[in-house]
Amino acid sequence: MRHFLAIRPLIKLLFVALCFSLSACASLPEVHYLKTSLQPQDSATIQTASGINLSKQKTESLLTQKLRSAKVDLPELAALEEAATGSPLIAGNKLTLLSDGPQTMSAMIAAIRNARDHINLETYIFGDEGLGEEFADLLIQKQHEGVQVNVIYDSIGSIKSKPEFFQRLRDGGINLLEYNPVNPFKRMISWRLNNRDHRKILIVDGMIAFTGGINITDDYSSGSLFRSRTRNRSNLGWRDTHIQVEGPAVASFQWLFMQTWVSQKTDDLAARKYFPPLKPVGDKIVRVIASTPDGDYEIYKAYILAMQEAKISIHITNSYFVPDVQMIEALTKAAQRGLDVKIVFPGVSDTGLVMHAGRSFYSQLLASGVRIFELQASVLHAKTAVIDGYWSTVGSTNLDMRSFLHNSEVNLIALDQDFGSVMENAFNEDIKNSIEVTSATWEQRPFSDRLREWVARRFEYWL
Repeated sequence: MRHFLAIRPLIKLLFVALCFSLSACASLPEVHYLKTSLQPQDSATIQTASGINLSKQKTESLLTQKLRSAKVDLPELAALEEAATGSPLIAGNKLTLLSDGPQTMSAMIAAIRNARDHINLETYIFGDEGLGEEFADLLIQKQHEGVQVNVIYDSIGSIKSKPEFFQRLRDGGINLLEYNPVNPFKRMISWRLNNRDHRKILIVDGMIAFTGGINITDDYSSGSLFRSRTRNRSNLGWRDTHIQVEGPAVASFQWLFMQTWVSQKTDDLAARKYFPPLKPVGDKIVRVIASTPDGDYEIYKAYILAMQEAKISIHITNSYFVPDVQMIEALTKAAQRGLDVKIVFPGVSDTGLVMHAGRSFYSQLLASGVRIFELQASVLHAKTAVIDGYWSTVGSTNLDMRSFLHNSEVNLIALDQDFGSVMENAFNEDIKNSIEVTSATWEQRPFSDRLREWVARRFEYWL
């Protein structure tokens, strides 16, 4: 995804100015004492494919089976996380990690080609060239075949796409929704320019779902260096991560799509089998967490709680890092407790202002023992984490104030050591393609870089 500021310079300035003049500065909730302030149930809730909640005994037994480390109390964290987010765990799912553009697009296109009833797509950016045009052609084809196609796209994220592109989709019969239009006359009563739909969700026939960081743009037409044998740096695509979900958790993504559609007060969706019966297809226990600008900061709380409760390691890959004081404190305290805290940030970015704002935190992180790596060659756009080898998340959420305060986001959390190993392998692959930033080298950076960091930091709330 291109960050919302990665648009023409004039639009950038106008957008920031409008946001500043129209919005009061919101703030994130106090979470320093999140664990002691929560009142969790005796055990977490795990829902089965039939929607029935498992008993306390079966829940704790299942969670214990998923964990083979005596250092981590998985049932306790699961109960705390449910209290913080309000989202239950869902059993019986199959997860497939998708680690670059071509792999993700291939999987999504295959699912769309096999669609028989409906396709629901929610995306921040829907590009009108290359892959975007190919995607549009396929959606129009499926609509002509009798498959109902519903699309939500963000007005700011897709601002570079020509109006004619979206008109062609409408003319093809696709039900199209522009989220929070830039033009105030399209949404006079509820015009909220600063609130964006940053989610990336695709649901096909209510049976398979995709989510993560990948938008529908030509930036993903080429692969990155991820697991590349040739190390050929020519024509590199963006480095990103998506996940394919099958099983009962798909219904959660479908509900989120429906809620977004209804929130825009648009026409009703055509009647289709949006919620077919879902059977267990795997053994993965997951939690689908969504956040909205007027919500309860569910994803932020889940991240902070996982960091605070970490016992062994915190491994994060994130493209846009402009956190608040509490997240910095959670990371630095974890490193000071002796945990293995490593973060992969972009060495190449599509928006320099955000990258320099993130780098303004390096000195503090490095001083506490956090190890920092910057990915080389490809633009990093992934938003993933794996903590203690069993708590993993893939989603649309950047670790910045914009994602936590102003965007609608979605993340999938998996509580599973085997999937955690898959995530760790992906993290280690990114480390191979990165250069470590040490305290010694960081202190030698030129004054011009320090000045950029200082300036960028002044805009951290709006980035």
